[in-house]
Amino acid sequence: MDRLIIQGQKALCGNVDISGCKNAAVAILPASLLANDVVVLENIPDIADIKNQVRIMREMDVDVEYLDRHTLKVDSRHMKNDCANSESVRKMRASYYFLGVLLGRFKKARVAFPGGCDFGVRPIDLHIKGFEALGATVTTKAVIEMQADELRGTNIFLDFASVGATINIMLAAVMAEGTTVIENAAKEPHVVDTASFLNSMGADVKGAGTDTIRIRGVKKLHGSTYAIIPDQIETGTYMISAAVTGGDVTVHNVIPRHMDSISAKLREIGVRVIEDDDSIRVIGKGCRLRPCKVKTLPYPGFPTDMQPQIMVLLATIPGTSMINESVWDSRFKYVDQLRKLGANIDVESHLAIIEGVEKLVGTDVEATDLRAGAAMVLAGLAASGVTTVSNVNYIDRGYENMVEKLQGIGARIRRDSGREDPQLSVITGNAV
Repeated sequence: MDRLIIQGQKALCGNVDISGCKNAAVAILPASLLANDVVVLENIPDIADIKNQVRIMREMDVDVEYLDRHTLKVDSRHMKNDCANSESVRKMRASYYFLGVLLGRFKKARVAFPGGCDFGVRPIDLHIKGFEALGATVTTKAVIEMQADELRGTNIFLDFASVGATINIMLAAVMAEGTTVIENAAKEPHVVDTASFLNSMGADVKGAGTDTIRIRGVKKLHGSTYAIIPDQIETGTYMISAAVTGGDVTVHNVIPRHMDSISAKLREIGVRVIEDDDSIRVIGKGCRLRPCKVKTLPYPGFPTDMQPQIMVLLATIPGTSMINESVWDSRFKYVDQLRKLGANIDVESHLAIIEGVEKLVGTDVEATDLRAGAAMVLAGLAASGVTTVSNVNYIDRGYENMVEKLQGIGARIRRDSGREDPQLSVITGNAV
């Protein structure tokens, strides 16, 4: 099993190019199947979750071709409407988007239960509630099966602003009869990007990015060429890498307004953040950092997917900081790993109380989920000595070339198969 070996306490400086948005791509790639035509998707991130979705689609007799590393051509004119028996479906949470796609295109679907990172109960009851409101009959036993004689537009109020349910209902509703209105809709950038992609194929979706989305059903969709937006969470992760190492990093190919909550929190902590049209420079060097309070919220609030990363930064700042996780249960599972590095953190239900320490000290830790994995890497970069991070497969799910990108800004990090002594490889200067 691969692991990352990091020798920390090196200020990171330089430039990082941000890849396409994982959370948008894992919705837009399945959404391309609604067209019964040829679709070309650009700025696709080269990550494990996308490769997994490509496997699922090929198992459904979809012709998926890589035109280059970040461009996919999807021809779904001969696809079948069943992906229930695929083990690949069970490996990722976003496989539930195939439910909305298959229901929208074929008026029936048979899909295995989704998998992915485990940080609490994450039911898909709001998705099912939406599908049933559109006219589908849903059964959930060994697999999720849905059937509808026809889908009809209706008003759907979400009990909370779920990103997955908002997108899935959009996917099912774009070719339903009449108009569907989603109230209390999620407003995240990847919801807007998915709606924009659907519109590029001839859908009629209005209001994405607001509380209310209106979808007027159309008879069919056509092919399109579309570029995915930059990844908000990857951007935030590299922004924090500059802050936690006392470095100076500029992230390129970003949409600064998507980063407002993260940039604002870093400025509150005392980090310098300088925005340009499509780049953000983050300067931690020479800054006097202060503790703060963070509460995760749906967009435009501070994203839950950035909570572990900012926890690492706060763990290195003298004083008392607090993080209130209001989105997902059990998302503090990774805290025990940070404690191994010397972090002083107490968790009480949804609240983490962080007493900043003088320094973290390298040791062996593991990624417990995708974003926690990124946090362990940040912690290793900040820590003295050598840190090894195992369960790298979690990181591969959502970060393209993380090792190479960090090496490009001066990080002493490498990936190995676990056969070498990390202390020996550092002492003798082999690649770290």
